[in-house]
Amino acid sequence: MAAPEASDAVEGTEDRRTVPWLRIVVGVVASVVAISIPFNTAPTDNLLIAQVFYLAIAAMGLNLLTGFNGQISIGHGAFYGVGAFTAAILVTEHGWYLEATLPVAALLAAVLGVLVGFPALRVKGLYLALITLGLSVLFPRVMAKFVDGPGGVPLLQPKRAQVASLIDGLADDQYQYFVCLVVMVLMFVLAWNLMRSRAGRAMIAVRDQEVAASTVGINVAAVKISSFALSAAYAGVAGALSVMVTRVADASNPLTYFQLSIEFLIAVVIGGAATITGPFLGAAFLVFVRKRFEGTEAMAPALLGGVLIVAVYVLPDGIVGGYRRLVARIAQARSSGAPQPPSATPAADGPAISTPST
Repeated sequence: MAAPEASDAVEGTEDRRTVPWLRIVVGVVASVVAISIPFNTAPTDNLLIAQVFYLAIAAMGLNLLTGFNGQISIGHGAFYGVGAFTAAILVTEHGWYLEATLPVAALLAAVLGVLVGFPALRVKGLYLALITLGLSVLFPRVMAKFVDGPGGVPLLQPKRAQVASLIDGLADDQYQYFVCLVVMVLMFVLAWNLMRSRAGRAMIAVRDQEVAASTVGINVAAVKISSFALSAAYAGVAGALSVMVTRVADASNPLTYFQLSIEFLIAVVIGGAATITGPFLGAAFLVFVRKRFEGTEAMAPALLGGVLIVAVYVLPDGIVGGYRRLVARIAQARSSGAPQPPSATPAADGPAISTPST
């Protein structure tokens, strides 16, 4: 029937017009809140939120590799450490501004990612996870050979003045908050645009059906290696930012970067793999757990492990995926409960006769 079709078209147009405006309003409100936070909270809280930002960058890097490309890695703590030590060495020994070390940290981490990406061409799944696991465990020992910190420990601590605010009127904690926020937004926008480009579609195609992707002309080897490099670069940037906030690059504990690798994976799973906002939500949860169990560090891994098990069963697609399924169910319930237009006219002594459309 012509009338209902016309009304449906108008409703669809209204929906398309409403959604962008809603997103714009939400974006403006979120921006105002994010800008006002550092001026209304304590310095320790600003640094805590800054940790959420740079951990979200590292989780997004792992999400690009595991969530969108389908390659499992438990070695992103090593890429993170490369970025941290690169920034610390350039700041403490060569007098660089920490902001200038971010591209270098990303580049060196990406180079290491390429070297790790080559074995990924021949192994996958559990075997690839074991290779990257070895990388995260080996990294502290390598740093112990090449980095000679105080007392011979592989630990570098930039002075407070070396990571101080470069903008008059902003305290150090406020400046570090904004630097981490801006870099996170840029990295997330880059990931968002990448996933809507031809390269992003190739990554997803390799994840979903590698053989079919190769038959349509996608260079599977190049996609896998470039995904590893880009993912590692994200982790390297996060590591460099961590030096700005915590003022330390530490490899004295041989399990530090292995634990970080696991935490990045937990953040991706809890937030939602193959989503853009999921890594941020997972990083926020990660920092909350760290803060909640501060002083009883032994409890934090146990709680994170328990939450991961529960999340796999209850929210297998993470917080973002669970939210999407909830919205879809609500929309389905509304559509099924709405009154439907009569599609048939009952006859006096016979079956219903369908009304022809015009």
